[in-house]
Amino acid sequence: MPHRPGPLTPGLLRPGRLSVQARLVLVTALLSLASLTGVAVAVDLIVRGRIEREVYASTQRAATEWIGAMGTSTPQPVTTPEVSLFQLVDATGHVVQASRDAEGRPPMSTLWPNSDDRIQHGKECTRDGCVMFTAYRPSPQEEELWGGASHVVYAGRPEPALLAGWDLELGLAAAVLTGTTLLTGLAALLIRRTLRPVEEMRARIAEITVTDLGLRVPAPPGDDAIASLARTVNRTLARLQEAVSQQRHYSSMVSHELRTPLAGLRMRLEEAVTYPDADREETIRGALGSVDRLQRIIDEMLLLTRIRTSSPQQAERVDLGHLVREEAGSLPGPCRPVLVVHDSPRVWGNRTQLTEVLTNLLVNAQRHTRGAIEVSVAREDDEAVLSVWDDGEGIAPEEREQVFQPFVRLAAGRKRDPAGSGLGLAISRAIAQAHEGDLTIEDSPRGPCFVLRLPLAGEHEPG
Repeated sequence: MPHRPGPLTPGLLRPGRLSVQARLVLVTALLSLASLTGVAVAVDLIVRGRIEREVYASTQRAATEWIGAMGTSTPQPVTTPEVSLFQLVDATGHVVQASRDAEGRPPMSTLWPNSDDRIQHGKECTRDGCVMFTAYRPSPQEEELWGGASHVVYAGRPEPALLAGWDLELGLAAAVLTGTTLLTGLAALLIRRTLRPVEEMRARIAEITVTDLGLRVPAPPGDDAIASLARTVNRTLARLQEAVSQQRHYSSMVSHELRTPLAGLRMRLEEAVTYPDADREETIRGALGSVDRLQRIIDEMLLLTRIRTSSPQQAERVDLGHLVREEAGSLPGPCRPVLVVHDSPRVWGNRTQLTEVLTNLLVNAQRHTRGAIEVSVAREDDEAVLSVWDDGEGIAPEEREQVFQPFVRLAAGRKRDPAGSGLGLAISRAIAQAHEGDLTIEDSPRGPCFVLRLPLAGEHEPG
């Protein structure tokens, strides 16, 4: 049976296995510990240095006052509660004179200042403790008191307890640990409160399924990163819901449109089986007609899906005016469109797909016109505008968006082209949107006016 690591297994402490919240708390704890430790070390050095300076300043002042009191004789040093250890030592290391607390003791130190640096500080330690002192060598004029022989005055005091022990360091260490604990706890509380909206978003997203895309994550107020993330997630969910809804509607329409030719194909095949004497050639032609319709619908559905799910391939700079002249000139039929090319704007796009749009619009205009078709190309601001107008019956404003839906055909369209699939305009709009443009129906004095708007091509190919 494989070993299961316990809760204290070191492997679980690897950063990769910690949650984001735990990692943030851990980083905060380490940074707090490092920062407070640095502050504590600085405070320790500052405090120790200040105490040492104060101690040496007091011993130097006491030694200076004793030497200043010396005249023709050597008076007894004046002790204070702070400085009570005084010794006058000659060059042989003999204590000539000492204060009451220093009597009977050997010299405080062997430190002997030279003539260039007559005042020096030091510390000597014995089993009884440490003494911090100032060694003061009198000047040659002052040494005349002893016949010119070198002497040194030592003024000392016991080392303060704060310097002698580790109380300062222990206190600072306790303060560092306390501060680290408080900062870590505060950081954990703030991090937990900060990440609470993220956890709520995660829980809500876990509830969302394909069958219920209407839920939205709670968006906290403000403009911080979490609020922006929540709004972005909600916008993504809204787009996903719309896409799924369109896909369901599209699938429903596809199944409906395929059912009719499949039913016709099945009927003709069953007729051929049931009635062997029936005209087999006519039956086969009818079946092939149903198959052709099925194939046309499937091809157009695949084209529409490919356009909606990918960007235009093999994009190039297309002269819209030149394209219109070519396609309108080769359009079959008795009604020739009138061309009004005010400019020849260029756009980035797939030439084959843009030709598909223009062909669909021209064929649609020929199907509904009474005798007049006009195609115009112009430039408006930063857009290329292509308009196709015919003098047919027109499309009511409330029906203009419907004609761009897949398989939607108005009564007039079904009457003029019963075999149509209703995908031509849907494909045309999808191509326009794939090229970052749009295809709409705008108002005109008479008949429908389809308007294709595309962004103008810049100097460089778009990324």
